[in-house]
Amino acid sequence: MDLTRRTLLAAAALTPAAAMGARLAQALTPQQELIEKCRLTFEKLITSVEFGELPGYMKRSKAVLIFPELYKGGFVLGAEGGTGVLSARGVQGWSQPAFYDLIAGSVGLQIGGQVSEVVVTIMSDKALTAVLADQFKFGGDMSIAVGPIGKGIGADTTTNFQADAYTFAKTAGLFGGVSFEGAGIIKKDAWNHAYYGQGATPQGIVVENKFRNPNTQALLNSLQPY
Repeated sequence: MDLTRRTLLAAAALTPAAAMGARLAQALTPQQELIEKCRLTFEKLITSVEFGELPGYMKRSKAVLIFPELYKGGFVLGAEGGTGVLSARGVQGWSQPAFYDLIAGSVGLQIGGQVSEVVVTIMSDKALTAVLADQFKFGGDMSIAVGPIGKGIGADTTTNFQADAYTFAKTAGLFGGVSFEGAGIIKKDAWNHAYYGQGATPQGIVVENKFRNPNTQALLNSLQPY
């Protein structure tokens, strides 16, 4: 067999694999990419020694918000925000995730470019209802606190959960909390429609279970133990 024929046969053999790779690359929509990032962020923080009490908070929570990339940047006029997902606890386990934006602003000198990975445990029905109604704003009627750090994996949770929500954040290699005072949580309708179909709302996705996407399963598997 001459060199040209061998080359053509080898190329033909590789074509199906290359085509499959191209299809997979095309299938990774922005929504699916974000869900995968949310899964990785959740797994990173839930297994962190620094956040040893996070599993206990998760098991007592009504819902969870996950933001894999929360940006804080700018000088003089700063802005903080990012896109994440909301999943709520139901009789059949954790719900399909709905897409949300977190938007905040502040005035004052700040260091630009800060990026955080954040898990927010929602502890009250009131807070979950407000998120679903697109009326959630941290501070004021909705209290938020920084979750405890540094107690080690498996630490017992002894708090009375007096806040409506608790933040757990990893920022530039540091573990702690992020101040969300004045921040708002806003549903991302365009992404919910793109991922689940027209008419998909957070209420329909998270509470009524009217919309499903099988590609959420890896994230739900990570949430399931809690």
